[in-house]
Amino acid sequence: MLNASRLKGILPAIPTPVRADGSVDEQAAAKLVGHLLAGGVDGLLPLGGTGEYGALSRAARIRIASACAECVAGRVPVIAGVLDPGYHDALAAAYDFASAGVDALLVVTPYYTNPTQAGLCDYFLRFADESPLPILLYEIPYRTRIALDPEVTHLLSRHERIIGMKVCNTDMYHFLRVVAGVDKEFAVLSGEDSLFPLHVAAGANGGIVVTASLLPRTWRRMFDLVSQGRTQEALLLHRKLIPLINLAFAETNPGPLKSVLDLVGVDAPEVLAPLVQPAFELQARLRSEVEHLLGAYENA
Repeated sequence: MLNASRLKGILPAIPTPVRADGSVDEQAAAKLVGHLLAGGVDGLLPLGGTGEYGALSRAARIRIASACAECVAGRVPVIAGVLDPGYHDALAAAYDFASAGVDALLVVTPYYTNPTQAGLCDYFLRFADESPLPILLYEIPYRTRIALDPEVTHLLSRHERIIGMKVCNTDMYHFLRVVAGVDKEFAVLSGEDSLFPLHVAAGANGGIVVTASLLPRTWRRMFDLVSQGRTQEALLLHRKLIPLINLAFAETNPGPLKSVLDLVGVDAPEVLAPLVQPAFELQARLRSEVEHLLGAYENA
């Protein structure tokens, strides 16, 4: 069973390739996974927000989870996102994904009901007890309006089946408080492309990175630099990626990302409602930036 020691390095948050009719394109998914494995990634995260979880049917979610697990064949961990707001639906998804062959689950804080910190703690403890797979906490307050208090995270980190966390909280002091008190057998992963080297320098074990789907080797190089204590070099490399990050998130992710996947051999630009194709000007600017970075860093 997966444990925290294998949650490190670069784990791309991957988009779900779909056809024009909205069905999952397993062939394109296999190409994307192959591209990422060749780029030296340390794991994969299908079915987060980047994977358009909420727009996919339950059957489609199972198909993409199964396709990723089959393509990876145990070489790196596959962690499926669980973004249902209700406990029973989320637990049903956990069993679906376990049957599909993934290794762990990334479980978002339950939203809409605005639970207390005591409610959040109870939710995750119960989920971990009942889940067929180990879980990672998923905190993303700019989408859910809910953040976990660091003290609650510290308590949850001591549960043997809660093995890590994806941090999408842009408050650096909050992050520092989290890493200061979690269990030693608990992996904190950055969920912010914009803060990744700072998070790793401050104690993250790696990151779940959206734009690593395009530039896996570049992000892997950045992680290695920070891990070697060469933080200034990592920050300089990260600075080169800031235009890409700005463009990739200028409209709701994964629309911009999907529009340029063909540059890495995956022709899957379609997005699912309520997303629409990003503005033409944005696509053109992003394409130009990715082409430059592929030549300058990824394929150099």
